Amino acid sequence: MRRVWTVAIVATTLLLAGCANDDPGSAQPAPSGSTVAAYPVSVGNLTLTARPERIVSLAPSATEMLFAINAGPQVTAVDDQSTYPTDAPRTDLSGFKPNAEAIAAKDPDLVVISDDLNKIVDQLTKLKIPVFQTPAAKTLDDTYAQIGQLGMLTGHQDEASVLTSQMKSSIDKIVKGVPTRSAPLSYYYELDPTFYSATSKTFIGSIFALFGLVNIADAADADGSKGGYPQLSQEALLKDDPDMIFLADSKCCQQSAATVKARRGWSGITAVKAGQIAALDDDIASRWGPRVVDLVQSVADAVAKAPA
Repeated sequence: MRRVWTVAIVATTLLLAGCANDDPGSAQPAPSGSTVAAYPVSVGNLTLTARPERIVSLAPSATEMLFAINAGPQVTAVDDQSTYPTDAPRTDLSGFKPNAEAIAAKDPDLVVISDDLNKIVDQLTKLKIPVFQTPAAKTLDDTYAQIGQLGMLTGHQDEASVLTSQMKSSIDKIVKGVPTRSAPLSYYYELDPTFYSATSKTFIGSIFALFGLVNIADAADADGSKGGYPQLSQEALLKDDPDMIFLADSKCCQQSAATVKARRGWSGITAVKAGQIAALDDDIASRWGPRVVDLVQSVADAVAKAPA
């Protein structure tokens, strides 16, 4: 994975890429049996006159959503970063550098993207190929909305509703299962070893906020000029002395509790001394699809283990 390049544009792509992950996760496809949708169907400015049967997904999160609502059989191609589920028809199509001719060669009746890179929307529209954009989510409500929209477009509205209900219920149960603390814990969320992080105003930050955690990265982007993804200095990190450290670079960059402990000057950080360093799955942490439930569970497990 081109990690450095990805972090540089993460404010608009929310780490669209991710390292391969074969874990099944807890988010399962919704039960089938949806009432057949009546077409035409409109979502935003897009209208489909018939159910799409040759969908091309150029966004890993959207790919996961489509398969989770049982629209997988309608997906004929996904981009090179859509590593989950493992049976998704992965190709060499790029979501970072989309090529209209290569996409058109798949003969799609619907293309799902996350970002309008290379003005791909205009290019595909000129080729009369329907395009639906699922931009990086900022909140869980954005995730639920996108699942619902994809459900409507693909004829799986019922399955989408069931899935979002399951997700909401699971997340609520997980959060309520973590004991309330008298004082909030502070944390540092690491995107890569050069200390890029994510503030509370990002999708990732909203997940940690569910547990009342205090994000030390917020001060580094108080005015929002860095899009919620500032690069912290080591000096600031040591001074802020977080209670917990979460590593979203454990697979891409081989970071672990051991590598963090070995960093010069880090042995005195509260999180390091207390052993409160949690390695997250890079893919799950970088996407906003159904497996966000797994991310919530990982954060909950780490918080529950933290000293009172």
